[in-house]
Amino acid sequence: MNTQNLEFAEQAAITASAVPDELRIGFWPQHFGSVPQWITLESCIFDWMDRLCTDYHGGIWSFLTLSNGGAFMAPESEHDEKWALFNSMNGNGAELTGEAAGIVACLMTYSHHACRTECDAMTEHYYRLRDFALNHPECSAIMHLID
Repeated sequence: MNTQNLEFAEQAAITASAVPDELRIGFWPQHFGSVPQWITLESCIFDWMDRLCTDYHGGIWSFLTLSNGGAFMAPESEHDEKWALFNSMNGNGAELTGEAAGIVACLMTYSHHACRTECDAMTEHYYRLRDFALNHPECSAIMHLID
């Protein structure tokens, strides 16, 4: 890779930043307020995680924003435990970090919500998160699960 391509890759890298506790209250309306029925997204994400992971029984989730304007949430674990996810609709499974598991649950939710509401803003959220996932260390597992 030449120097110009390396500089572009560094500029194009999408990063995730945790939302501080005091800003969590405004997370959904700030990022998804233009999406019809945005109020249901959080519970739909929990439902997808419950469907995909038999060991999921609720818990604390981190809210994250992406440098490309995207946003998502991910389940926290006490000791960086892996989450075993299995998608019965395509037969794919994987053990993932909390961040990757959250990406999967959010991508599934965003895709279904975009189709149901026919909302371009929701579709944009899907692609922003997908673009982040494409450069994630667990990209292959994420893509197999959402396929």
